[in-house]
Amino acid sequence: MKGTRPVPTRPGDPAAGASARLRAQAEAAAAALPALMLSAERLAAALQPGAHGLRRAGQGEDFWQYRAAAPGDSMRQIDWRRSARSDATFVRERELHTAQSAILWVAGTPGMDWTGDPSRPTKRARAELLALALALVLLRGGEKVGTSGAVPQAGRAQADRIAHDLLDRRAGEALELPPAADLRPLRRMVLIGDFLTDPAPVAAYLSAAAAQGIGGAVLQVLDPVEEGFPFSGAVRFRGVGGALRHDTRNAGALRELYLARLDAQRQALDRAATAAGWRFGTHDTGLPPGQALMWLHGVLAG
Repeated sequence: MKGTRPVPTRPGDPAAGASARLRAQAEAAAAALPALMLSAERLAAALQPGAHGLRRAGQGEDFWQYRAAAPGDSMRQIDWRRSARSDATFVRERELHTAQSAILWVAGTPGMDWTGDPSRPTKRARAELLALALALVLLRGGEKVGTSGAVPQAGRAQADRIAHDLLDRRAGEALELPPAADLRPLRRMVLIGDFLTDPAPVAAYLSAAAAQGIGGAVLQVLDPVEEGFPFSGAVRFRGVGGALRHDTRNAGALRELYLARLDAQRQALDRAATAAGWRFGTHDTGLPPGQALMWLHGVLAG
């Protein structure tokens, strides 16, 4: 059977333009990969956690608890030193360590590509750095990690796949939340984005996740300009896509209202996370990423 030949495209053809854009995006992602990986390696090196225990008795290295000996326990299980201090006989139990699965998601909404100052990273760049550094830390602890739509796997090679996935998704759909197909029982998830739109879909997603026993963290990443609204005088505000525009002669008068709206947004997200048994946190791209990474790791470890 003869194969089909690709149809050639001409300059000005929409297909040619789409192909050129896709190629440019792929080349940009490939160029960004080494820097992202190096930055994530340095950030992850600050944390040296071990594997996370599941807080139940089993084969492991860490002491969990003493319990009274019961019929069926072997003589080897008895801790004679602890038993000698009382009239009862005690068994020393260790904590079961099992590889767990985590899914990491970076929102693809257009606003994530924005920064208020060229000297600062975009919100997307900071979110990708945090996601990859967290993946490295979890993989070193023996856990299985993956991005949306991918099967979580363990091992150092998985970090390279995750880095590629994160950068490849820059050219994907502008989604704020992962697909429902990512909701699998007993997984943990980390959602990183700016979450400045209607919080209701986020609340619904977290509720669906909780119904399947999924826990995790929601991290809102914002630029310092979005955190503090440092405007005054005449200002023209434009949406990232250029469709929305608002002109004002006294931007300073809007600051209090803006900060109140931002606080209300965060309270709604925090309530949604708490109701689902998740945690909600915030991060300012003007600050070092280490504290945010420690917070994310602490949520998953808890």
